[in-house]
Amino acid sequence: MFTLDAMLLLRAYAAGIFPMAESADSPGLYWFDPEQRGVMPLDGFHVPRRLRRTVRQGRFEMRFDHDFTGVMQGCAAITGTRTNTWINRDILQLYTDLHTRGHAHSVECWRDGRLVGGLYGVSLGGAFFGESMFSRETDASKVALVHLVARLRAGGYSLLDAQFVTEHLSRFGAVEIPRAEYRRRLAAAQRVQGNFHGIDQDRAVSALLDYGRPEEQGQRDGDQEPPSSQVRTQTS
Repeated sequence: MFTLDAMLLLRAYAAGIFPMAESADSPGLYWFDPEQRGVMPLDGFHVPRRLRRTVRQGRFEMRFDHDFTGVMQGCAAITGTRTNTWINRDILQLYTDLHTRGHAHSVECWRDGRLVGGLYGVSLGGAFFGESMFSRETDASKVALVHLVARLRAGGYSLLDAQFVTEHLSRFGAVEIPRAEYRRRLAAAQRVQGNFHGIDQDRAVSALLDYGRPEEQGQRDGDQEPPSSQVRTQTS
């Protein structure tokens, strides 16, 4: 019998394994190592035209690692469309411990002093493992994802693990790859050290939005957009 702690959890991620609970009230955890793994290509991330406009408008105040626990609680909350969650008390404690040790981060959307959406995940070397996201306002989690990808690209990360590909994530370019290929990419990502902090977020987001803009892709998303404007960010 062994006790699962934050550092053992980190070693599991390094081996390509991640845990989930059956429900919020479940006393145990299950380990997953899918044959097909979802990844979000950082160089092939697609931002739809309408979402580009939303990001450029600076609708939300962006913060990073300001309220990690609040983001996890938001991801675990029961809503009208989500009647259960895989985030139980053990998951909350383990990832909070990882955050305290600098290995888990949150990307947060705030409006009028209120947390209205965001996401969290685990950072290890040049790999980031996306765990969950939530929205209390339209597009909040999508904006958080754009900011995450921009930060990872600027910070030298090479792998964004999405675990499972959903229809929602596939719209941004998420794909499935075989387990062996995933482990190869994971091993390569662990040989570099990504930087989650010390990023000029405004510049990183502008670079992402200007990368492969719709007018450079045969207008696949519609009409031409204006140049990037700055977005509001705050790191705490």
